[in-house]
Order: sequence, then structure tokens, then C-alpha cells
Amino acid sequence: MTMALDILSILDKATSHASASGYFEFVNGHEPISAPSTGGLTAAVWVDRVVPVRSSGLASTSALLVLKNRLFTVAQREPIDAIDPEMVAAADALCATYVGDFTLGGLVRQVDVRGIHGQPLEVRAGYIQQDGTRYRVMDITVPCIVNDLWEEVA
Repeated sequence: MTMALDILSILDKATSHASASGYFEFVNGHEPISAPSTGGLTAAVWVDRVVPVRSSGLASTSALLVLKNRLFTVAQREPIDAIDPEMVAAADALCATYVGDFTLGGLVRQVDVRGIHGQPLEVRAGYIQQDGTRYRVMDITVPCIVNDLWEEVA
């Protein structure tokens, strides 16, 4: 028996984890199309991709649901040397939460921490330009395995 992808509950769980961490002034459940109006840390969670898992069963296909959680702040705020330590602490707290809540409250089979199905839990730092402002970002890739998502009918 297959099940529908409960994306609203999964996104809600991921954004709730970020909100509960205490690190962020705002947490959005979508990829931002405009710059945040805050000088502190902001988080945004969205779906990056959904692909079939190669080792699925014969009657149904499981999926790799990859969430992106972007942490960002204005790159020129003072003290500049405090930006990365603050962002790494926030990213570390979120990664610990995703590993600790391995099934996102029973909504997925697992967070694929080590990338058994291709994409591990990962944090990448960088910069983006948005609305004329440069932001320091850390993108957390959260790969989730969802069992028996699509029925295979001959």
C-alpha cells in the first residue's frame, strides 16, 4: 500500500525544529524571493528535490526527499568575526536535531545522515546577493527517505 507524500507536515516539522532552536528571528517555510528585514539570523526551509530510491521494493517505490534549510544573515554586520561562529552553532544545533529526530516525528523512514541513498546530511557555507545586499549563508541539506510513496502497477 502506498501513501501520499505528506509534505506539509514534513515542512512543518523541519521549520518547527528551526523555530524551537532559539537561534533565528524568523523561520520561513519557503525559499525566499526577497531579502529578510532583519539583521539577525533567519532560516528558510524548502523542498530541493524528490527522486526515487534505487533500492525500493517491487510493489512500490520509496523516495529521497531532499530539504534545503538555508541560514542567512547580512554579511557586513559587526562584529564580522562573530558571524561564522554564530551560524555554525545554529547549523550544529539543527543537524543534531535532525539526527536526534531521525524520523521527523514518524513522518519519514529516516533522515539519510550518511548518504546511503546518495545525499548525506551536509552543511555548505557561502554568500548570496539578494535585493542589493550580500548575505552570509549556510545551506543544510536534509535528505529524507519516504517509504512506499508510489505504487508500481504492471
